[in-house]
Amino acid sequence: MSGGPTRAEGTARSPAAPTTVHREEERRPGPAAAAAEHRMNEQTAHPGDTPSPGEETERLRRWRLVLGGAAESACGGLAGGDTGMDAALAALYNRDGEGEGGGGDRGAQRSDRRSGGLGGSAPAVADWLGDIRGYFPSSVVRVMQTDAVERLGLQRMLMEPEMMEAVEPDVHLVGTLLSLSQVMPEAARESARAVVRSVVEDLERRLAQHTRSVVQGALDRSARTHRPRRVSDIDWDRTIRRNLAHYLPEYRTVVPQNLVGYARRSRGVQRDVVLAVDQSGSMAESVVYSGVFGAVLASIRALKTSMVVFDTSVVDLTDRLGDPVEVLFGTRLGGGTDINRALAYCQGLIARPQDSVLVLISDLYEGGVREEMVRRVASMTAAGVQVVVLLALSDEGAPSYSRENAAALAALGVPAFACTPDRFPDLMAAAVQGRSLKAWAEQEEGASDAV
Repeated sequence: MSGGPTRAEGTARSPAAPTTVHREEERRPGPAAAAAEHRMNEQTAHPGDTPSPGEETERLRRWRLVLGGAAESACGGLAGGDTGMDAALAALYNRDGEGEGGGGDRGAQRSDRRSGGLGGSAPAVADWLGDIRGYFPSSVVRVMQTDAVERLGLQRMLMEPEMMEAVEPDVHLVGTLLSLSQVMPEAARESARAVVRSVVEDLERRLAQHTRSVVQGALDRSARTHRPRRVSDIDWDRTIRRNLAHYLPEYRTVVPQNLVGYARRSRGVQRDVVLAVDQSGSMAESVVYSGVFGAVLASIRALKTSMVVFDTSVVDLTDRLGDPVEVLFGTRLGGGTDINRALAYCQGLIARPQDSVLVLISDLYEGGVREEMVRRVASMTAAGVQVVVLLALSDEGAPSYSRENAAALAALGVPAFACTPDRFPDLMAAAVQGRSLKAWAEQEEGASDAV
């Protein structure tokens, strides 16, 4: 079997693994193994225990699904719904090996025929997508859909309406659809828009309220007053520190001669936020989350939010921020990168440097003038702009990125790091308060290490 990582851990470490299947190419890759095991939630026997006949049968069934048809002589055949599950896995992962379903060691037939795969028929793929939704939970379906796009070249078929009705929507799929949006026929584009909207609405339900609460709270606490009107407005931590000179040891207390409190909420715009998003192909998931967060930030009245996307050109999507779906369909995933040109445009949007936050979301691979890019960031930070550089805004962790450019920005006091969507609201809260983002990133990294 060709392509994909192998299930090395499952076969090498399990003391109960069958030992009669030796050919590494017969094994299914990791995602297929994860998919096959999703139903197998019964407790396995502990090392050294003697399994009951039922446990032994279940163990062999598991390994048969993980390893595919090549393991049938060692693990036995499949029956009932397991044959359908095995066929769905074989159609995706056994491209040059065993065919669909069970039925013998078909590895020997690989040179004679190719029985795996979904062919070129969109209806067949749509049926397969429906099958896997019946066999596996949504989390596994999303993994298999992503693998199908990569392994089977389904980009063309995703442009057909019946495919849009069969897929399980997720962020990865949205990225794929956005990259194809310019070549889709009109009927498929409407179906794709519906898929994108369902994902966006789900993200908004998960992220929007928390983002508004955290960022608005940070704005409310960023303004200070020495004449707080209510006791609840007093910042006791700062007040105590300000009055330590008035400590009375005999009473073991501090006399607060100077109060520090939170100013009353301003009705006007307190901060200008500019999002500059790299729309090169490697940043697809970050583009999706950026579109959602851009729309959420634009809904906060105390912020003036602008959003631009760029490759070798710059597109201002600020007027679309009322609808994140329109923002996403305004992007053009793929192409080169000219960060310097994008920063030059963003610099022109900043009228109040001391009250502005620029969020650059890019892997920092610069196709423009690198030295000018670095000088432009230095100029903005010197003017008082809080510059935030995110290598990725996704759940996938830090991508491949330009370490040279990241180091150059770090030397200017602008750290570059990846951020998950769940932590982005707290990052923006720290940014609008003018806190050290390097300290924030180090604190987050320390908390992750502690977990």
